Amino acid sequence: MVCVPDGCADEPVDELGGRTPLEAAAMPHLAALARRGTLGRAAVVPPGMPPGSDVGNLSILGYDPARYHTGRAPIEAAALGIRLAPDRVAFRCNLVTLGEDGTMRDFAGGHPSSEEASPVIAALDEALGGDGLSFHPGVEYRHVLVAPADWADARCVPPHDLSDKPAVWPEGPSAARLRELMAAAGPVVAKAGGAGGTATGIWLWGQGTAPSLPPFTERHGCTGALNTAVDLVRGLGVLAGIDVVEAEGVTAGYDTSYEAARDACLRTLADGADLFVIHVEATDEAGHAGHLEEKVRALEAWDARILGPLVTGLDELGPWRLLLLPDHPTPVARKTHTSEPVPWVLVDSTEDGPGGSYSEPATAACPVVPGHELMGRLVRR
Repeated sequence: MVCVPDGCADEPVDELGGRTPLEAAAMPHLAALARRGTLGRAAVVPPGMPPGSDVGNLSILGYDPARYHTGRAPIEAAALGIRLAPDRVAFRCNLVTLGEDGTMRDFAGGHPSSEEASPVIAALDEALGGDGLSFHPGVEYRHVLVAPADWADARCVPPHDLSDKPAVWPEGPSAARLRELMAAAGPVVAKAGGAGGTATGIWLWGQGTAPSLPPFTERHGCTGALNTAVDLVRGLGVLAGIDVVEAEGVTAGYDTSYEAARDACLRTLADGADLFVIHVEATDEAGHAGHLEEKVRALEAWDARILGPLVTGLDELGPWRLLLLPDHPTPVARKTHTSEPVPWVLVDSTEDGPGGSYSEPATAACPVVPGHELMGRLVRR
């Protein structure tokens, strides 16, 4: 069992009396797990790599990102059923809101629903697709552009790194084509209704060619399944041969059904799966938005609505092991991902570990282990 509260790690916050959200949130079930488990810190983002959910979740699933990561967008393309040819590259295509002064007002374009965003992506494909370019609708503001491979040679800043900052446009040999396409997209997005009236254009980033991952079952000797509302994590499941289990009500926002994710996990394990990954995005969304109260609230929902009933359900199924850690920190003060090691806790229902407290300060003195090694500890191979 793997629990991934996306981006939940943080930094001390003045409004919380110098505590982190993990320290301030009321999480009695997580505290109980920590008291019986083994704790530490993990470098889920290898040195020199971007601190994205693509890198972090690849690491959590037991794959060394330094060896297997080719880019974020091709992972999301896999989730959409897009098979990238060797001469093609995928870009992440965000719907965004840029101010008239060129400031990144909203990296998520007002958080449109998938139903609001899909006609906008269709309009972009009709107006600007062709000659090797194609736009593909994804989830909410997250979409994909497929382009010729020679478009990849550019340095593109993730839009969530630019929140409330001046836009930093692509640079490098292919940058002119990317900037031209992004400029041409603005009027098309506006004419198509701005995905609910907020988005003003697109932002291209995270490009890469198709990766090749060894099957999860062969690598770890067990079957796996996962639930997520994020195409990126869903794509990792597709590429690794992990079953993606859908659950009604699970979203990438604060309104997600924690219960649906939890019940999908217990049901799938009862049906014979060896391992299940629950990934919840709400904590990361709160970090990007700088919403401290929402981040604390999301952590408390994790505890009350997933961890407490989950442990009860796992006990009924038999002996179990559980690993909990985020894929990266997303501090509310920074509104973006950082590369610092994250706290982890591993619990075995049949034996007690040294125990401790689960938080960033409580694990600060622990040695740092590579994040991709923890899956091996969980499955004990």
